[in-house]
Amino acid sequence: MTFTLPELPYAHDALAPYMSKETLEFHHDKHHLAYVTNGNTLLKGTEWAGKSLEEVVKGSFARNPGLFNNAAQHYNHSKFWNWLKPAGGGAIPGALEKALIDSLGSVEKAKADLIQAGVTQFGSGWAWFSVVGGKIAVTKTANGENPLVHGGQPILGLDVWEHSYYIDYRNRRPDYLKAVVDNLVNWECVAELYAAAVK
Repeated sequence: MTFTLPELPYAHDALAPYMSKETLEFHHDKHHLAYVTNGNTLLKGTEWAGKSLEEVVKGSFARNPGLFNNAAQHYNHSKFWNWLKPAGGGAIPGALEKALIDSLGSVEKAKADLIQAGVTQFGSGWAWFSVVGGKIAVTKTANGENPLVHGGQPILGLDVWEHSYYIDYRNRRPDYLKAVVDNLVNWECVAELYAAAVK
């Protein structure tokens, strides 16, 4: 399969004021498109041509860095747009809420741990909730790496590459992360991914 840029599930200005129209125009229309374009070029003629995106990500990890970086970022961003929604945040569906409490102590601690993972990720990368062994774990990864290549199933990722926040927040990464968690996370989507991961 070839990579294609997904449409945003909302208008470019729908996440304002927490994520501006300008940020989404750069982040989705330029950065994500570049991962798709470069990924398709690097995919041609490889053993992963014709495989699913998840198979490309897992297979190319540590074997084809150029392809992996672009495929993984395409995977991460394709999920990321759905992990956000206008008027997000708020109440967390019951089964996911229980899992966060059971796995991480409380919902507030789970959120704080996720934000802290993003704050302390040195350089570009991601902060994650992933399912590992039936429990929710908080991790962070550099660049385009994600839990898929470390034995986990990602259910929520927060992008901490500078292009995700610098237009709106400059160097205030903690403020960006708190704004996203409090106001933009699509917890229904996260809950669906959690349910699928623990089936």
